[in-house]
Amino acid sequence: MPAEASHNGASGLRREAIGSSVYRKGFLIQMKRSLALVIMLALGFALAAPAQTPHAAAAPAGPSKIAVISFQAAVGQSNEGQRAFADLQKKYDPKRQQLRVRSEEIDTLTKQLQTQGNALSDAERASRARTLDEKKKAFDRDAEDARNDYQGAVQDLYSSLASKVYDVLASYAQQHGYTLVLDMGQQQGIVLFANPATDITKDVLDAYNLKSGVPAPPAQQAAPAAKPSAAPPR
Repeated sequence: MPAEASHNGASGLRREAIGSSVYRKGFLIQMKRSLALVIMLALGFALAAPAQTPHAAAAPAGPSKIAVISFQAAVGQSNEGQRAFADLQKKYDPKRQQLRVRSEEIDTLTKQLQTQGNALSDAERASRARTLDEKKKAFDRDAEDARNDYQGAVQDLYSSLASKVYDVLASYAQQHGYTLVLDMGQQQGIVLFANPATDITKDVLDAYNLKSGVPAPPAQQAAPAAKPSAAPPR
């Protein structure tokens, strides 16, 4: 592989590791992974408790009452969710900036070695190459550790919020007589069509915001977390 192509590939990888887009992608990937649990909870919410009782078979027959919800959107767009994820971004921003500075330093040293290499002695050129290689390896390790730490924190945060939002969902559904709640926020095509009147996302979101007591974030902070067109912050 030509040296220039190798350098460009390595530089691109470092920028991706430290860019804010990586953190947003890490955030979305972790939320999608946690989706399996959410689907199991949502699809399993067919009033399981009555089904486990000896008298379930004697329950009066009646039409099923079904609702749909964009569960991850309810979690991510909740006041508590927006505040918590914004705080998490701020917590990891210093590390991201540190990695950015180190990446720029490596780029500078790489360019210097490429442009000045012919004017250096073999020993000096070899010494600089070793130093640059060590810096690259250390950077890659630290960037990977930072990415894993961030993704783990996102996973833990989402799981905690999802559990609390689900409790509100379960209570809301029982109070309103729903026998089944489906998650329509999935890409697997679980829900092909739903009457807008059956969408309880906003109702559950409002109920959770009321229960949590967390005020809505300022408009400039709330807007990025509520962009379902790009990828719902669920």
